[in-house]
Amino acid sequence: VTLLPGRFFNSLNSCSGGGTEDPLFCLGSFSCAPDRLVMAPMTILLLGATGATGRLLLQQLLERGHHVRAVVRAAERLPEAVREHENLAVTEAAFLDLSDEQIAALTSGCDAVASCLGHNLSFSGIWGEPRRLCLDSARRVCEAVKAQGGGAAKKVKYVLMGTVGVFNEDEAEAPFSTAESWIMATLRLALPPHVDNEEAAEYFRSTIGQDDASVEWAVARPDDLKDVDEVTPYDVFQKQQYSPIFGEGTTSRINVAHFMAELITDGDKWNTWKGKMPTIYDRVEKAADA
Repeated sequence: VTLLPGRFFNSLNSCSGGGTEDPLFCLGSFSCAPDRLVMAPMTILLLGATGATGRLLLQQLLERGHHVRAVVRAAERLPEAVREHENLAVTEAAFLDLSDEQIAALTSGCDAVASCLGHNLSFSGIWGEPRRLCLDSARRVCEAVKAQGGGAAKKVKYVLMGTVGVFNEDEAEAPFSTAESWIMATLRLALPPHVDNEEAAEYFRSTIGQDDASVEWAVARPDDLKDVDEVTPYDVFQKQQYSPIFGEGTTSRINVAHFMAELITDGDKWNTWKGKMPTIYDRVEKAADA
C-alpha cells in the first residue's frame, strides 16, 4: 500500500503542465485576496475540518467573511488561530453518530456543504468501520436538505473532495492502460476508502444528478497531494490529464482548499463546474527554449 501514489489516500485523512488539454480555469493572473469577492456572507457546513485539507478550507472560508458550522470529533484539533472565531460554530461528534434531527438542524439555513472527510491511515481507519464514511455522510446530508424542501431559487451546494483516482463516466474516463486497469481492480478489493471515494462521487453523478430540486454538487478531484504554505498557480480541467497510477500530476492541499472555497463563494465558477467532477493540478511551468 505504501508504494501507491498518495492520490489514492486523498480521502484518508503552460497552463496544462504537460497534460492533454487546455485548462478551463487557470489561477495565477488574478489576486487571491478574499476581498475581491462581493458575495454576501454565506453559511457553510464543513465536514472534515480538522483534516489536512479541511483545516485549510476552514481558514479560507472564515477569511472570506463566511459563517462555518464544523462537525469534528475533537475540537482541540482545529487550527488554534480560528478556534474561537466568532463566525465558527463547532459541533463535537462523529458525523455519522448524529441523529437525523441533529443533521437537519445543522443543514437548516445552510447555503453550502463542503466535505473533506477521509479515512485515517491506520489498520482500523482503512479496513474498519465506517467503510462508507464519505458516501453515507453525503447521503444523510442530502436527505436532510431534501426533507427541508428546496427549489431553483435556493439550492444547497455540496462540494465533495475526491481524487483523480475516481473516474468520471460522464467524460468517458477510463484506465490509461491494461496494467492500470488491473491495478484499479486490485485497489477496489484492497482499499475500502477508494471504493468509498468512488461511490460518493457516483451518488452525486447518478442519484442526485443534474436537475435535483434541492441540491447542486461538484466533486473536486486533486492529484497526488503535497503540503505547501501558500496558494500557487494551478489549473482546473474537465477530466484527468495524467494517469492516476503512473502520472506525474501533483496538487497542493492549499490549492485544493482554495479551489473548493472558490466553488462555494464565486457564482461564476460554480456555474462553470456544478454537476461536474473537475480535476485540479499544480501548474508546471515549461522550461524556456534554449
